[in-house]
Amino acid sequence: MTEQNLLQSLAQMVTEQRNTDSMDIDRLNALEIVKIINREDQRVPLAVERCLPQIAQAVEKIVAAFRQGGRLIYIGAGTSGRLGVLDASECPPTYGVSPDMVVGIIAGGEQALRRPIEGAEDNPQQGQTDLEKIRFSAKDVLVGIAASGRTPYVIGALNYAKSLNAVTIAVASNPGSAMAKIADIAIETVVGQEVLTGSSRMKSGTAQKLVLNMLTTASMILMGKCYQNLMVDVQASNEKLRARALRIVMQATECSEETAQQTLQRADNNAKLAIMMILSGLEKAAAVQLLNRHQGKLRQALAQ
Repeated sequence: MTEQNLLQSLAQMVTEQRNTDSMDIDRLNALEIVKIINREDQRVPLAVERCLPQIAQAVEKIVAAFRQGGRLIYIGAGTSGRLGVLDASECPPTYGVSPDMVVGIIAGGEQALRRPIEGAEDNPQQGQTDLEKIRFSAKDVLVGIAASGRTPYVIGALNYAKSLNAVTIAVASNPGSAMAKIADIAIETVVGQEVLTGSSRMKSGTAQKLVLNMLTTASMILMGKCYQNLMVDVQASNEKLRARALRIVMQATECSEETAQQTLQRADNNAKLAIMMILSGLEKAAAVQLLNRHQGKLRQALAQ
């Protein structure tokens, strides 16, 4: 894209417009500045709320892919890429899933998590190449993330995923974006102008974080990764998480700390299995069998 075309493109984007409420922000004191930022941030959940039908539709596609052995792949550049990597990295400890189930890819690779890699987002072919490296297939779901909705790297990835007939989802902060026109599902969180013109790590980034939280959390709930509102598949990999697993068992069963500890030990520190054993009265092998029969969904297994 030529410089002139890029300037015209930026001029049309909501996220690149100047915010009239912050025009004199450089004259204000600290409290006045943060009040303006906070007031603008309050617009973000409302923008996300308008996208709930599309987010729910995306969740349904993700769950369908998971049940067929597919993966959820996030791809983005800069802040968008970092948020995708962040959300993906938090799934294994929270839900006890394989690191390969939800994968985050950022333009420029892992080094781009800590410092900007110049030009990485401008290469559409690299978006395809990075998907090829992880053997992206029609079974997977691709979520392209870019506040502008026009990042060439992400567009290249979305076009490649479309060519494989994979489900594609776009998360952008500008309406009618190029990414939205490619994707099967467009989640357009139109948060308006940023406090600092074009600083899409602010409201746009916050909206992206909220959307990605919903995509994985709702999907994992539907996959049976919680009981009531407890994270029963949490991996007890450190002291805090071991204490959390113990507390989860106690909360779910209303048993004593001693009973929870003893059962967790017999269940190999698997909180869900320990809850199943306590509430059903079954021994480990029978509890495992019943959980497997119900695809790991504790509530359904207990109902039987």
